[in-house]
Amino acid sequence: MAADSGTQTVGVVGAGAMGRGIAQVAATGGCRVILYDARAEATADAIEFIGGMLDRAVQKERMTADDAGAAKGRLEAAKDMADFAGADVVIEAVSEDMELKSNVFAALEAATRPDCILASNTSSLSITRLAAACDRPDRVAGFHFFNPVPLMPLVEVIAGIRTEPEVIDRLVELGKVMGRTPVRVADAPGFLVNQVGRGYTLEATNLVDEGVSTFADVDAIMREAAGFRMGPFELLDLTALDVTHPATVEIYEQSYHEPRFRPAMLMGQRMQAGLLGRKTKQGHYVYEDGKQQRPEEPAAPEFEGGTFWVEPGDDAASLKEIVTASGARLDSGDKPGADSVILVSPLGLDATSHAARAALDATRTVAVDPLFGFKGRRTIMKTIVTSDEAMRAAHAMLACDGTPVTPIQDSPGFVAQRIVAMICAIGASVAQNRIATPDDVDRAVKLGLNYPNGPLEFADTLGVSRVVRILDGMAECSGDPRHRVGPWLRRRAALGVSATTQETPARG
Repeated sequence: MAADSGTQTVGVVGAGAMGRGIAQVAATGGCRVILYDARAEATADAIEFIGGMLDRAVQKERMTADDAGAAKGRLEAAKDMADFAGADVVIEAVSEDMELKSNVFAALEAATRPDCILASNTSSLSITRLAAACDRPDRVAGFHFFNPVPLMPLVEVIAGIRTEPEVIDRLVELGKVMGRTPVRVADAPGFLVNQVGRGYTLEATNLVDEGVSTFADVDAIMREAAGFRMGPFELLDLTALDVTHPATVEIYEQSYHEPRFRPAMLMGQRMQAGLLGRKTKQGHYVYEDGKQQRPEEPAAPEFEGGTFWVEPGDDAASLKEIVTASGARLDSGDKPGADSVILVSPLGLDATSHAARAALDATRTVAVDPLFGFKGRRTIMKTIVTSDEAMRAAHAMLACDGTPVTPIQDSPGFVAQRIVAMICAIGASVAQNRIATPDDVDRAVKLGLNYPNGPLEFADTLGVSRVVRILDGMAECSGDPRHRVGPWLRRRAALGVSATTQETPARG
């Protein structure tokens, strides 16, 4: 790179949505940009599109007219890959197909200088495998942007097994020049962000497939109780199942069938049915004129009073306050009276298992999720034999202050517990496997996925020991190894330290 002037020449192969976005932020950052697409008209369209985006930025006073004009002047169309002869970095942004990308890289090796970095914008394909087909695998790396590139601040800088450290350092600096926040990531299935994202969408889909809840109810719980900007099914409709499901299959295969990434059967079926999301106007929701048609939530039952007994525990005081404030009678006995609705707040266990262990009358037991407190949307869960009367009474009492309540079927970990615990488990695995540092794990997930907290921050905020307890309970109830606790979380829970705590080097 031309360190003396600070000007860098960046080539971009592929003029689709990602390629044109990368070209735009590179030109805006001061780089000379050479854009190439196998279809010359696509290259011309992309340069025209970028010009329009820069003009809009001027109109919205996000940049000056002089800066926009300068950025436009840095954009060039390439007739063929031979025009990359003077490039410092070339970023490949073609379709997610290993054979296609390998062919592109073979052509780039012939067209570029030996010191030119060859970077792939792949979201899920192995950088090591891609580099292995090259004569100089040491100069090949991943440079994964997120869509839409001009609005998403993150870029993952991925080192393959044979990538030279200097290559990663140079791409990190280029990412900063392009106005992105770079995070260093080791080559792994799904890299960092796409690994963690599986916890959100896969666990949610499995919940619905098991009959625990509905698409709309899961989304409402994750938005209004857990604080996510979009529910998992709203997100899947935005990204489209024909993008998300094949990427999940690829990550699962690359990881040699790691259970945490096991594809959800329901997701595959809905993709095969053509229910892809917004782009097909029908996915987990129906879309009319681009607007999501969300089913109307049933009204809460009318509150008619009653008696409630709250199981002792960490969250008992808060539940008792809600009972008292509702005007219901609080059963203060050591054991529930014969006519009391029994309220419990398990972590990880299902309501049935919890009631059985505590020797409670399961027909009167209703579980309330305590993980995020009781000020937002409340989730209640029945045992397999809870009476309709008990569920109706609990629903009415908990909703009488205006807080929405979502009833679900019995499940280890409710909804929010299951999904957030899986996010924590996968994020901790990323840190444990040295794919990224704990700080970068949290930073990347918040920037790339817009989660309210990173995985390790979630564990700290909710309590590492509580997250471990949830995962242990889920694993016990489900028998599924995807719910297992890894050593990263278990060790930190045992010592009572932050989930972001890193080990000191073994050698001084």
